[in-house]
Amino acid sequence: MAPANPVPFDSTPDSDLNPSPAVAAADPPAVVDPSGPQPVSQEELNEWRRGFTPQAEIWNGRLAMLGLSVGLTVLLVARLATHAG
Repeated sequence: MAPANPVPFDSTPDSDLNPSPAVAAADPPAVVDPSGPQPVSQEELNEWRRGFTPQAEIWNGRLAMLGLSVGLTVLLVARLATHAG
């Protein structure tokens, strides 16, 4: 698995990528953990956390798949029930 890119996508124009020396000196560089991402336990990964967290994104995906499955099942049952007669 390739390591994650430490620099997020930046849609600013090229002129903003080279700030003046005064602005560059005021903003300290971001600290990147050299050891990389840390593994988490299965219990922590399945916790119900609110906000923009990996756990919330996992539960969002799970509930979206559940909702899609239930919706498709209801449509299938309704279609079979109306065409049975």
